[in-house]
Amino acid sequence: MLIFIYTLLTIGILQMIVNIWKYVGFLRSLRDVLSAGRGRIRFWKNIALVLLMFFLIAYLFITFKMKPDLMIAALLFSGSIFAAIMITIMFVLMNRTKARSIDIAELLIGVIDARDPNLNGHSRHVQHLTMLIYEHLPYHEKHEINLISLEYAALMHDVGKLGVPERILNKPGRLDSDEWGIMKKHPQIGVNILEPLNSFSDIVPWILYHHERIDGSGYYGLKGSKIPLASRIIAVADTYSAITMKRSYSEAGSHEEAIRIIRDVSGTQLDSEIVDIFCHIPEKLIFDCYPEQVKF
Repeated sequence: MLIFIYTLLTIGILQMIVNIWKYVGFLRSLRDVLSAGRGRIRFWKNIALVLLMFFLIAYLFITFKMKPDLMIAALLFSGSIFAAIMITIMFVLMNRTKARSIDIAELLIGVIDARDPNLNGHSRHVQHLTMLIYEHLPYHEKHEINLISLEYAALMHDVGKLGVPERILNKPGRLDSDEWGIMKKHPQIGVNILEPLNSFSDIVPWILYHHERIDGSGYYGLKGSKIPLASRIIAVADTYSAITMKRSYSEAGSHEEAIRIIRDVSGTQLDSEIVDIFCHIPEKLIFDCYPEQVKF
């Protein structure tokens, strides 16, 4: 019987360690535009972590400093299993909520893009390309960026074009200097649209600076590493999409042409490391990033 009691306690202790590790992972998964909490929410999330750690300490104290009987061992074991079940349920529900929220956002952005034949499908194309680049980033750079936040920033990078007149968006020829000045305001317009959403505060700079150039000659003059990493990733995806998707004023360029152009502007317009990563991604994976309505 004693062996059975201490077997239950040992399994329970190991399960509580796993529970704490999973809960910390759960807290990290909440640091994005969909689930980042403020004030009281952060307080209660941290309280829950403290309680889990307190439960583990109590578990260890009872196991090694007292003489637990079968009832106590069973209660402690049940508590550790209950905590494991609840953490798993939270993970599943949160992931489902995020997936559905992104689906809704994609639908809304698709409606916005549809007003401009030159944008239809572009935002989702950039989103898919951005996530593909993210998958191929070195681990230390992945750690700098929240996956869900990056996906939203890429999807909404051109939301500011809602504030650009259709006569400019749909102009078949080159824009004149005044028209180009209006077009260049779309990142700031996008920021103005998203700023009221407090949870989007982290991705606002990523959207604002996605047209910056590595050499400092972009819209706002940021240079090199001063440009957010997420913005540099979106810039590469945006450039490839702009070249390879058909516009009212130009035919779609080939994959080979886009890669050549992207390599040519590497180190001046685009981040050379990200360009190198992108150019080594298999063409099939890149092709799979096209939205269904523009695949050929």
